[in-house]
Amino acid sequence: MKRGVKPTKPTSGLIRIISGKWRGTKLPVTDVNGLRPTTDRNKETLFNWLMPYITDATCLDVFAGSGGLGFEALSRYAKSVLMFELDKKAYQQLQHNLQKLHVTSEQGNVIQGDALIYLASLSEPFDIVFIDPPFHQNLVPRTIERLHQHKLIAQHGLIYIECELPNAGYVVPQSWHLLKQLQTSQVSARLYQHA
Repeated sequence: MKRGVKPTKPTSGLIRIISGKWRGTKLPVTDVNGLRPTTDRNKETLFNWLMPYITDATCLDVFAGSGGLGFEALSRYAKSVLMFELDKKAYQQLQHNLQKLHVTSEQGNVIQGDALIYLASLSEPFDIVFIDPPFHQNLVPRTIERLHQHKLIAQHGLIYIECELPNAGYVVPQSWHLLKQLQTSQVSARLYQHA
């Protein structure tokens, strides 16, 4: 290391809640390798799509990361959000942010561990499921399989999938119908409904 140069510390970013009861609130995000919060632009598009469905919905955020999708859902009056997060530091930050917003355990809960294992232990279906995993780990197909296998999507429930473009060739069950989609040069975002 060069003399006089300080080692760089991991920096923490912020996510912003766009609308609802916590509109404009900024929440800290732990700097974790592979953590990639959904951009404000994509988040705004997604929640415009979800506007008719979000109030009183039970939501599952399979790969919570920054919690951007889960906190936005709660801010817009979702009934509850269950979040899974593998990374311990990111999990601790999610816990801290839930406390900061005074979210009760009935409204918002986060579980640390491998979502693909924990999905098998769930028994109730969800109205809205967010699948936005770390890139380049091919997690979308296995997540779809687990959700379908364990019947975790409510009738007419919605499934949001965001992934990197090269891995957007995943296959969904025949009962999932594409409602909306958005594509940038790097990211594919799709909203399905279980009919």
